[in-house]
Amino acid sequence: MSLAPSLSLPRPTFNPLPLLIGLFCLLWSFAFVAGKIGVTDCPPLILLAARFSFAGVVILAISVVRRDPWSLSWRDTLAFAVVGVANNALYLGLGYTGLQTVSAGLGGLIVSANPVFTAALAAVFLGEPLTGRKVAGLALGILGVTFIVWHRMSVGTDSLHGILFTLASLASIVAGTILFKVLAPKGSLWLGNGVQNLAAGAVLLPIAASFASVDDIVPSARLLWAFAFLALGGSVLAYRLWFHLLQVCGATAASAYHFLMPPLGMLFAWIVLGEHVELKDLLGIVPVALGIYLVTRPRAQGNIKANIKANIIKQ
Repeated sequence: MSLAPSLSLPRPTFNPLPLLIGLFCLLWSFAFVAGKIGVTDCPPLILLAARFSFAGVVILAISVVRRDPWSLSWRDTLAFAVVGVANNALYLGLGYTGLQTVSAGLGGLIVSANPVFTAALAAVFLGEPLTGRKVAGLALGILGVTFIVWHRMSVGTDSLHGILFTLASLASIVAGTILFKVLAPKGSLWLGNGVQNLAAGAVLLPIAASFASVDDIVPSARLLWAFAFLALGGSVLAYRLWFHLLQVCGATAASAYHFLMPPLGMLFAWIVLGEHVELKDLLGIVPVALGIYLVTRPRAQGNIKANIKANIIKQ
């Protein structure tokens, strides 16, 4: 009597993706609070020019110490520089200008609409499918964000001027996200992040010198702390995680995680800055949360089914 050969089942491997997503969301949402603190004591353009330049130097200095080979071609270097101007200089330059007259919680909330516009453009330029369920989820996201913005303006909490700057920053990060996928630079994301920061710093330095004054800087411990977090936790680590998620998850799914920023941003703003949060603000988060579920759930189910089918074929 012959026994059938036993099948060796693959051991489950640790998937770090959920932890990376969680860390990215925490860093990205808290950066709005740190940014609000920073622009209180320093002109936003000076703060950002210094932040990007410092972060770029830190990244490349670490690469030199580790003796990392330069893996970027001229084309890849230029692509990362272009993305850096859109995703760093324009996005945060406009956003930080808006933060002077907009609360940190609302700033994070407006930028959380990123998935709506990214999904629409990704369907056109990247060929990513835009299903009916995703459209419904994105519509709910728009509804939730619009409700909270309208409520904040009706009670006079935030200015229209600041909101317009924040909306312009939203357009910039959407453009940067699509550009990253279209240009598809190869090589080290770590080195690419360094190039992006240096390019953004080079663009903002002359603008900051023309429109801002160092005399307006108020030296303080909180400014130093905010700058350290923004440069190291934001520009060095959070952006590295962001572009990794873009590569692994795709533009639509990765951008959908920005829907998680409003509750986290409002929570951090309430804890650190004491910003007032009303029940209506929390009600607006409900359709936003449902929207991210609808946007990301179909993709997750498709991946599970694909993995199951692949395992059956292998066996």
